[in-house]
Amino acid sequence: MTPREAVLPVLATFRTEPSPRGDGRTRHNFSVLARAAAADLDVARLAEAHLDALTIRHEVDGGTLPPGSCWGVYAAESGADRVRAKPDAGGRWRLAGRKPFCSGAAGPCTHALVTTHADDGRRLFAVDLAAAGITVHAGEWRALGMRGSAAATVDLDDVVAEPVGGPEAYLERPGFWHGAIAVAAAWFGGAVGVAAPLRRAGADGRLDPHGLAHLGAVDAALAAARAVLREAAAVLDDGPAESVPASRRRALQVRAVVETAVESALTRTGRALGPVPVVRDAEHAQRVADLEVYVRQSHAERDLATLGELVDEADPLL
Repeated sequence: MTPREAVLPVLATFRTEPSPRGDGRTRHNFSVLARAAAADLDVARLAEAHLDALTIRHEVDGGTLPPGSCWGVYAAESGADRVRAKPDAGGRWRLAGRKPFCSGAAGPCTHALVTTHADDGRRLFAVDLAAAGITVHAGEWRALGMRGSAAATVDLDDVVAEPVGGPEAYLERPGFWHGAIAVAAAWFGGAVGVAAPLRRAGADGRLDPHGLAHLGAVDAALAAARAVLREAAAVLDDGPAESVPASRRRALQVRAVVETAVESALTRTGRALGPVPVVRDAEHAQRVADLEVYVRQSHAERDLATLGELVDEADPLL
């Protein structure tokens, strides 16, 4: 099965009308991502990016995505790898530069939202990946983890693109941080998948007291992650609109809790079961490798430090 054949059925299960959020759609879409990630983290990564692109278009300029398309969101920058945007004499915007870590660029993505630097600030553009001037450098991904997400480096040489919103519109909105929570929903699903052999061992009575302690700790960590994801989804679906700082703090809280659950699932499953699952079960070994890479989208202690700066004096009581 090709990446496109694997991801399109997942995209079809998202609820996005009349918008990707509201009336339970956020929780549903988070659940879709988590279930996809429990089975295949590469598919979940591609699906999460498409959902993010669809949400961005809706929030920033009311736009939609063409039926049957698959979208990425290419916002990574690395050193000198940046994309510049400039309008030409006819008023069309043209992009030039390099984007690293473009998941799906080598397939199945047909389009992408690309962040750029322009004279009036940071801007976002919709790009057809089949357009003239685009070169995709596949095969540069050396890691075993997330190899199936088809990440590549993309060079843009005088590419005509459609602007999405105005300067800073992509970053200066609560929805930017809502998208960061969707990533955590996929991490959560990956943790559930990684912990599956440990749960099976417990159900089969194959765990000693130490193994049961590991299983209990993982179960508690996953319960905490599930709870904060459900709470966040409820706020996004039914709560009052949040400010950007409030949305940022919520996203960082959720991601920290979920990352802790991921670390618990990875570490404790290995300590309880030893090397056998990663040596004899190719799917489990791949899932472990995928999750270890995917969760590094977190900025670890940098995110925790940012969260610490956002903490106020209010007591967080029930």
